[in-house]
Amino acid sequence: MNKAIYIATTKENSGKSIITLGLMSMLLGKTAKVGYFRPIVEDFEEGKFDNHIETVLTHFGLDIQFQDAFAITKSKLIKKKNSGKLGEVIDLIIDKYKKLEERFDFVLVEGTSFTGEGTAIELDLNVLIAKNLGIPVIIVGSGVDKTLEELIDNLHLAYDSFRLKEVEVLAVFANKVKPDNIDLVTAGLRKNLPNTILINSIPIISSLNNPTIQEIVNELGAKVLFGKEYLNNQTSNFSVGAMQLSNYLMHLKEDCLVITPGDRADIILGALQANESVNYPTVSGIVLTGNILPETSILKLIEGLSTIVPIITVRDGTYQIVNKIGDIKAKIYSNNKQKIETSIHTFEKYVDLDNLTQKLITFEAEGMTPKMFQYNLVKRAKKNRKHIVLPEGNDERIIMAASRLLDMDVVDISLIGNKKQIENKVSELGIDFDFSKVAIINPIESEYYDDYVNTYCELRKAKNVTLEMSKDLMEDVSYFGTMMVYKGHADGMVSGATHTTQHTILPALQFIKTKPNSSVVSSVFFMCLEDRVSVFGDCAINPNPTAEQLAEIAISSADSSLAFGIEPKIAMLSYSSGSSGKGDEVDKVRTATEIVRKKRPDLKIEGPIQYDAAVDLEVGQSKMPNSEVAGHASVLIFPDLNTGNNTYKAVQRETGALAIGPMLQGLNKPVNDLSRGCTVDDIINTVVITAIQAQGL
Repeated sequence: MNKAIYIATTKENSGKSIITLGLMSMLLGKTAKVGYFRPIVEDFEEGKFDNHIETVLTHFGLDIQFQDAFAITKSKLIKKKNSGKLGEVIDLIIDKYKKLEERFDFVLVEGTSFTGEGTAIELDLNVLIAKNLGIPVIIVGSGVDKTLEELIDNLHLAYDSFRLKEVEVLAVFANKVKPDNIDLVTAGLRKNLPNTILINSIPIISSLNNPTIQEIVNELGAKVLFGKEYLNNQTSNFSVGAMQLSNYLMHLKEDCLVITPGDRADIILGALQANESVNYPTVSGIVLTGNILPETSILKLIEGLSTIVPIITVRDGTYQIVNKIGDIKAKIYSNNKQKIETSIHTFEKYVDLDNLTQKLITFEAEGMTPKMFQYNLVKRAKKNRKHIVLPEGNDERIIMAASRLLDMDVVDISLIGNKKQIENKVSELGIDFDFSKVAIINPIESEYYDDYVNTYCELRKAKNVTLEMSKDLMEDVSYFGTMMVYKGHADGMVSGATHTTQHTILPALQFIKTKPNSSVVSSVFFMCLEDRVSVFGDCAINPNPTAEQLAEIAISSADSSLAFGIEPKIAMLSYSSGSSGKGDEVDKVRTATEIVRKKRPDLKIEGPIQYDAAVDLEVGQSKMPNSEVAGHASVLIFPDLNTGNNTYKAVQRETGALAIGPMLQGLNKPVNDLSRGCTVDDIINTVVITAIQAQGL
């Protein structure tokens, strides 16, 4: 079964509690371990819990601590967003969700409630969260105070918002629909939404839509005088007792809440007697207004009655209390078993459970968002910690990256450079740097220097390398760092912040060499676009690969893609799509594509294909309608370095995409190159992917 489902509403008071409780009951009937998570909750008082979380955790006995069941409160979210730190919120949500995902077979995720400040951004925020978590959605909308057209338009708009960001919508539920309109609403939605969407309409249930006496007590801060054991009494309406008793009795309705000043003993006693009489409706409770208590004799009389409905007292006057009670939105509390069971029963009665279960079982997420990709990178690197050497230890960016990597506790670090100079730069930068956790190596002073010199000389003797030449080269930081990797004194190397690509990878080509099944070293960038991660290759190493080399680059890139959790769908890029183009360059791509198909028939590949047809679904279907890659490509192979390097930089600059890499492919041990214009974040990301490569990918 799929790992999660996201419940999203279109407006406040859509009744998603019914969906949450019903889904949780259904899921627990099919899998043993179900988790519950709310990314964003309304603010709650210190020392208290969010009511809805408490209800779900308590009723279903979930083994989740309250603090683990949510990520952030609404007010903190708004502050983060206003200060441009929404990305930090998404990182936090992903982190807390993934921890639950590890513990449970399935996680039920409940979206925001559209109450209080910030409601204008909530639909987009729910789309963003669901997208980054990579989970499908159930959309819930309320039919209260809406025409059929308004309800359909409202739900269709929400559907379009999710699908625009390629978030899968499994079901749409119209909730709180008038019972007589159930079939009409369902039919209307079916006409306006794709037939792949599960559609159900749920009627408005008065016992769920109206507050209990307990909810009224909580909202008004009332004091309970009598009937504490009946606080879960359900109200269906309320009326003010301001007329003569004989007239007022005619206004009572079933489960009526009586509102009257505390000195109206006639109304109080008359309501209590009406509740006992078979000739009058049941009274759910009595609210005494104006901070006035009945006289002692009246209180004594009430106390002696055998059956007492809840009687509560409030400070405000009758007019204010009537308005406040009218504004109370019904909630479900953990101790109100009747409401919980009614919710579950309603869900089971009106939702196609078999169809919904099937959709959850068969759903498979496509693609991966940049945030989830980066989270997974760090998580995987931490799982099997590796040692990475950074030869350019005197560079400020390297020092800052090393400091942050130490804080992240993700890898062990060695810096090659002058310790005194590094210490001075740390002081100038004013950053925290734990020197006790970092090995700083000056090659000529290293205990391994002589061994490295002799090893290199032996490895390269066929190339007429002398001992003196070897000594000179081992003073070079790139050669020394690469030899650390070769000897197993480091698991991988990252360089290139101040050196050329050739300077970085030449030592690796000389003695680390390529894997047995590789004839060419190539590279890929992980391009973190707004809503997906694509693999670009080769954009850094091979100027003009042959058809055979291009095929090997495609296969290596597909394997790298798969190793990092991205399903490879390979687009062999050219200036032509399909069989229409002619010329040497397009023929090279066509030949390379055929080579890949013969060598790796398991891979999905299309070529030659133009960039727009590879990544845009509409263009792809138009130009290559029968292709399973066109419009869905995740691995994009460029025909030459000129095209690849310029394209990745254009995409990076024009879209703001994060380019992680280049990651070199084909070497026996991981050595990766940085751009000389790299940022601190670039260095960190490259170190992390190098550590993952060192785990044996």
